[in-house]
Amino acid sequence: MAVTIEEALKYIYQNATLKSLKILPLEQALGYILAEEIRASHNLPPFDNSAMDGYAVKVEDAGREVTVNHTIFAGDNSNEELKGGFAIKIMTGAKIPLGCEAIVPIEEVTALDNGVKLPNNLKRGKHIRLCGEDIKSGATLLNRGQKIYAHHITLLASQGRSHIKVYKKPKVAIFASGNELKMHYESVESYQLYNTNTPTFFARAQELGCDVDFIGTAGDSLEEIHEHIKSALNSDLIITSGGVSVGDADFTKEAFGAFGCDVFFDHVEIKPGKPTTFGRIKDTLVLNLPGNPLAAALNFELFAQSIILALSGDEAKYIAPIETKMANNYVIKGGRRTLIPGFFDGASFTPYENFSPGMISPLAVSNSYIIVDENCELLKKDGSVKIISTRFSFNSKEKSDLITK
Repeated sequence: MAVTIEEALKYIYQNATLKSLKILPLEQALGYILAEEIRASHNLPPFDNSAMDGYAVKVEDAGREVTVNHTIFAGDNSNEELKGGFAIKIMTGAKIPLGCEAIVPIEEVTALDNGVKLPNNLKRGKHIRLCGEDIKSGATLLNRGQKIYAHHITLLASQGRSHIKVYKKPKVAIFASGNELKMHYESVESYQLYNTNTPTFFARAQELGCDVDFIGTAGDSLEEIHEHIKSALNSDLIITSGGVSVGDADFTKEAFGAFGCDVFFDHVEIKPGKPTTFGRIKDTLVLNLPGNPLAAALNFELFAQSIILALSGDEAKYIAPIETKMANNYVIKGGRRTLIPGFFDGASFTPYENFSPGMISPLAVSNSYIIVDENCELLKKDGSVKIISTRFSFNSKEKSDLITK
């Protein structure tokens, strides 16, 4: 019996568990998922400092001529104390001297022989960056389960963190099966096809932050598929395509069964991609996708991506749709949940007009897809739809309804 999309995703999140940890230097942490809470070890700025190149002054000296006989540069450990009738020249980032009440930018003063004339409108605290106004010591900076992006590196470097604890990246093994398939670096006969699924899965899994092994292409025999499975069992996730239908040469299910694969579902109420199968061999998860390229790629986006997110430790582990509007009317044959590729231009979604499960060209021009409810037969222009991106990650800590109705 086929499961619904919601049931399939429930099985995935029930059975995909977090991976082990490791410690990385900050320079290598980009793209990893944080496995610890990070708190600030000190204030930022660590001291009151100047936000401008200018003069440290007292407010009572507004409009007066003041004497300047000292300059403080960024990095100086100056113990100078500012007194009335004087100003101290100061550079951006330099520590504010004791007694300073404001900073006047260089361009706002009038230069004199031994000092400067100050403007009349001095305001206490102007152009002074206060200790801890950006980050206070002890504040939570990053939470466990956050993905490390470039500006998180900025945050960590500001606190002098040299190493952080992260989750290991999911290890994914990929192979395809089918006597008709050849790799892109091989010659093909007139009755054969290039294997496009495996390179697609490989590249997409890398984009999603996985360590990926390409195991190869197995012929349509139990012996060959067994060899590929043995080579992949040290992975967190095995992804295959082909051999999961009911044809005479579809051996993938039987081959995995010989290794004691516990199957959670083997059909999904979805079009295309109904014979998608998800199971587990000991600690290794298994996702068998259809052989048709478009069906395989779209189901990868929905199911493989969900498995990878669950394995990664990312707190935002659920695929989140973006709500937008239809660019045009689009007629659908109802009866089953349907995946429809298309293009989102930032304002509206345009479905790909003519596609079938065996095509590959829609994948290259589409950047997203929608899942349409089985009862929907017409998507109207300017009507609301929920798109799921295939070109960037848009995830959530909470489950979302992915279906356009």
